[in-house]
Amino acid sequence: MSDSLSLTGEVGHTEWTEGGTEKRDMPKKSRGHVRRRSGDEEDVPVKQVRLESRDCPSPLSFNSPSSLVTSLLQPLGTDVFFRDFWEKKPLHLQRNDPSIASYYGSLFRLADLQHLVSEGLQYGRDVNVVRCINGKKKVLNRTGPVKTAVLSKNLRQDKASIQFHQPQRFQDELWRIQEQMESFFGALVGSNVYITPEESQGLPAHYDDVEVFILQLEGQKRWRLYSPTVPLAAEYSTESEDRIGDPTHDIILKTGDLLYFPRGTIHQANTPAGVDHSTHLTLSTYQKMSWADLLLDIFPSLLFDSSRTDVGLRGGMPRRLLLDDAEDRSSGTEDRSSGTEDRSSGTEDRSTGGRLAAGLRSLAGRVETGLLDLRSTHMKRDFIMNRLPPYNQQPTPCEPRSHVVGLSAAQSVGMETYVCVCVCVCVCVCVCVCETGGKMPSLEDTVYLRFKDHMVITVEPGPDRTDEATELLVLVFHSLKNRREQHMMGELGDEEEDVSLGLQFPLSHLPALRQLRQAEQLAVSRLQLPTQEDRLGLVLALWSENLLLVVSEHD
Repeated sequence: MSDSLSLTGEVGHTEWTEGGTEKRDMPKKSRGHVRRRSGDEEDVPVKQVRLESRDCPSPLSFNSPSSLVTSLLQPLGTDVFFRDFWEKKPLHLQRNDPSIASYYGSLFRLADLQHLVSEGLQYGRDVNVVRCINGKKKVLNRTGPVKTAVLSKNLRQDKASIQFHQPQRFQDELWRIQEQMESFFGALVGSNVYITPEESQGLPAHYDDVEVFILQLEGQKRWRLYSPTVPLAAEYSTESEDRIGDPTHDIILKTGDLLYFPRGTIHQANTPAGVDHSTHLTLSTYQKMSWADLLLDIFPSLLFDSSRTDVGLRGGMPRRLLLDDAEDRSSGTEDRSSGTEDRSSGTEDRSTGGRLAAGLRSLAGRVETGLLDLRSTHMKRDFIMNRLPPYNQQPTPCEPRSHVVGLSAAQSVGMETYVCVCVCVCVCVCVCVCETGGKMPSLEDTVYLRFKDHMVITVEPGPDRTDEATELLVLVFHSLKNRREQHMMGELGDEEEDVSLGLQFPLSHLPALRQLRQAEQLAVSRLQLPTQEDRLGLVLALWSENLLLVVSEHD
């Protein structure tokens, strides 16, 4: 049923074959509607509960995002994975290593869910109860909080699967894994846990819009995979049995095994007879990360930049174009009021489609020759404002006892110390020192950026729209204040775009920010800015957000 290749390595006998996984609902990402809640907004009731860590040696390497993914896929090399499998075909890493099985089992167990239920999980938000009956999904959710007795009945009597959403909110090791995977892929990584009883199936045959990695945590599961009807699908969809044909793969996934499959792979899975229950974890990524999505993101800024210098793009389109049908436009515009062809726009020998095609070719040429910058804005902001914060680096904000302004150097208020600094072109802000790291930078210091994978720099129009020409600003967004307990749980509050969440700088600061991002460390005096005040303001602004540290004598 599948090609296979066997290896003997340090982890014991290992073979990889092609394989697949089961549906998990990955929250949809927005486009340009990212808003982090402020401290004075009412919180959605989310339990601050952590599962107890287990003293289980990890076979994974957390030295870097790359080493994490390498160890997750071992003994298959990442170069082989991305060359032969990524977005191409499924992969099954079959392992017979008790240490890996033990570690996978420590990530999440049925007993963990039973513990979390007592802490106030909610149907829909935290847990879905589903069963596949006659090829259809039946949802058995109740309303309100989940009850242990009801959940046990769902598993044992109803033979339903339990889908637990985003366990990284509670399990530190999953936070650690997914945070590094997000840095490696540069994309959000969600997760779900599926618990399915013996001889049962939770979901019908379907395909997903994400790349999925499956870790089998408890028991076994049978997977049947089918050829995609929509390769690299951009949407989730079910498929009827009469359309999918015979499975291309039929495998049993055992504890410690890992499976990967590309988006669009049709699949269904069930727990076989003789297995009390199966628990597996899905790690899903690359939703809405295609070339088409990137083009949708960068195209507005490309047109904006190009139209500033190309008078042809600023010319008016033909009269009545918005009233004409597409068929009329394909052969030239027609003035229906007079029954004559409209030639007033100077396009006598060109159709509207030809004119647009010529503009696109000119735009493509300027992009290819580097005359136009490719500026991703919404995708960058969406990722960084919704990703996990750095593992075990999420600060607990100090609550100021009063609003403090106009401090000349430093002043204590209660137990907290605030310093007043001028950043971002004479914007006076008060910074709580307990939220920042290390010594305040000065013009004589050497500094470096920290958490580079947790920040992005964008160039976009400023929020103040006036009759004057639009001013471009540099914005720095970061994820240090993101809330782990809300990761991948959907957006909260008003969805209006709010670029004021980022640090704002004049466009002239972009070269200096790029200097800091590219250098391991840099003297403040070498920043490419015209004045000492600009250099100091830039590093103080980044330091105030815990993004920059001063190099000490011991570094």
